[in-house]
Amino acid sequence: MPLNKDSEDVNDTCELWRPSSPHDTQIFGFMVKVGKKYGVSLNNYHDLWQWSVSEPAKFWEETWHYTAVKAHTPYNRVLDSEDLLFPRPEFFPGAKLNFAENLLYPENAPEEDAVAIIAATETEREYVSWKELRDRVRQCTNALKEAGVSSGDRVAGFVGNHANTVIAMLAATSLGAFWTAASVDTGVHAVLERLQQIEPKILFADNASFYNGKVHDTRAKISEIVSGLPSLDRLVIFEPVRSHQLNLEGLRPSRGQVSSYADFLSDVRNPSAPLQFESVEPSHPVYILYSSGTTGAPKPIVHGTLGTLLQHKKEHVLHCDVRPGDRLFYFTTTTWMMWHWLVSGLASGATIVLYDGSPFRPFDPEDEKGDMAMARLIEELKITHFGTSAKYLSLLEQASLNPRMHPHRPVSLETLRGIFSTGSPLAPSTFEYVYSSIHPDVMLGSITGGTDIISLFGACCPILPVHRGEIQCRALGMAVSVYDYAGNDISASGEAGDLVCTKPFAVQPVMFWPPGAVGAEKYRKSYFDVFGPSVWHHGDFVRLNPRTGGLVMLGRSDGVLKPAGVRFGSAEIYNVLLKHFAGEVEDSLCVGRRREGIDTDETVVLFVKLPADPQAPSTIPPELALRIKATIRKELSPRHVPGLIDTCPEIPVTSNGKKVENAIKQILCGLNIKIGASVANASCLDWYRQWALQHE
Repeated sequence: MPLNKDSEDVNDTCELWRPSSPHDTQIFGFMVKVGKKYGVSLNNYHDLWQWSVSEPAKFWEETWHYTAVKAHTPYNRVLDSEDLLFPRPEFFPGAKLNFAENLLYPENAPEEDAVAIIAATETEREYVSWKELRDRVRQCTNALKEAGVSSGDRVAGFVGNHANTVIAMLAATSLGAFWTAASVDTGVHAVLERLQQIEPKILFADNASFYNGKVHDTRAKISEIVSGLPSLDRLVIFEPVRSHQLNLEGLRPSRGQVSSYADFLSDVRNPSAPLQFESVEPSHPVYILYSSGTTGAPKPIVHGTLGTLLQHKKEHVLHCDVRPGDRLFYFTTTTWMMWHWLVSGLASGATIVLYDGSPFRPFDPEDEKGDMAMARLIEELKITHFGTSAKYLSLLEQASLNPRMHPHRPVSLETLRGIFSTGSPLAPSTFEYVYSSIHPDVMLGSITGGTDIISLFGACCPILPVHRGEIQCRALGMAVSVYDYAGNDISASGEAGDLVCTKPFAVQPVMFWPPGAVGAEKYRKSYFDVFGPSVWHHGDFVRLNPRTGGLVMLGRSDGVLKPAGVRFGSAEIYNVLLKHFAGEVEDSLCVGRRREGIDTDETVVLFVKLPADPQAPSTIPPELALRIKATIRKELSPRHVPGLIDTCPEIPVTSNGKKVENAIKQILCGLNIKIGASVANASCLDWYRQWALQHE
């Protein structure tokens, strides 16, 4: 239900939307069921959240049953420990299940002929029914068996976001193998930094990619990747770009075979063998993802079968109100954790919508620009839940796009019930833009979590209002608190601090690769070095609003700015620039600099990228710098005002579009660090090194 924004004090958190039918949601049904069964008074979401973190064993058991997890063997108990997060406690010991089976045969699954997957590109659409999906997974599973893949092996993909990628993942996990992937736009060094650590047995790779109207050959990359993987037994080539011929000569692994996907499927002794599912323990690995690796080699994070499944089903069913037959979309690459989150929508009976291509490539030839592309995709495919990055929404905001008022061919977006945004904090002005220009009556789910947990700490909620600049709530079962630097819980104060989790949760990673002492020590240092083994330290700088229960994201805590000892997040600066300087500043990067023996205090340095213009100045115009400082002083405080403002040619980002603050901070502080290959535009780092030398 859209609201009149003027009805609230603009200086307070503004309510932008309130659900019109909260009683019709699945989470409301869950809340009523729990209240009756346990005799507890649950009057609203925050009561339910408090119960979920006070009674974790009961909560996760009820979630298992409500979301209909399919198991071969029942569990003995729910949880080994309700206090210690490291070493990781076991959830649902005794149970046996299979990840792929839960995605392929969900409870209340749609009819066999209903659509399970819609795979879209800039020019094509592929519709895969549930029946066809199951049969294609069966064929791929049999081929993997023939190739010698078994439980515990690693299967990798150098692949785009298309149907065969989902099928290969489901086939691998049906056997108990572990799936890992990198998108085809990833650099060879970044791919090898990851895959060499986990030694895959099979590699699926695309013959080419099609992006922004152009075909990009992958042969040179594949050749280097295969040469760098001595463990590889088989290379299998998908053909997502059917018009492109890839010569397989010279691509054979040193000790294995290379084949097209068609030949891989046909080279099976018993092609009619039925699909069978390996029965595995709850903590059996299903996915290997990787830390960003922006300042060193990425760490392989291993996620378990049940934790991933149960957490995703909880988020889809309870937090997003996804139902059988809904159409769930997320604009993502196969590298990002959101691809795995999207694919799990199958386990709730949803149709998942894959997209491989540019989000700004016009579908309608009469559209002068490509900013209507995703809106037209929503309209065409009747998408109900649309996910993207905060950066994408901010670009639409800067372009002042209103799809429903488009002069050429407007779209109604009438099927849309939810918009999800993650990857970086969503600016308050972008919240308002979504409701004024995209859709007035939709749940805007600004969400946060990460690769580390392949899911969410801060979530959306269909029975709560949306407030400007806030994530709606702390996710069910996630005992999220805000700690100060000394480990004191400051959640109730409304002050900013570190996001922590103080109770075990089902999707906690099962280990870091490799198994054993080395991986365990990396695991401990990553999350439990700051506050100890009972408190997960996530690395985000946040503030909890005591009035609404919402979370405000302020950036990464390793990028916290502390001039004169005052702590604040870079996102606060970015929000001011987006709100007041959208036409003058294309992008920005805000970091702190403190050099040992030189600076007695940290200096806030703000780099701004000006809009592309041959006449643009090479340094910040003094008048613009003064206005930026004055606006930050007025909107925030004198302590927030940057000590230095300068222009830069490019903002360094990861492959997922996140700003690389920490690496630049270390460069400016004079530290000699190894920059990992996860910086997508790493060549621009040389400019920052030169800047640091010139401003010593």
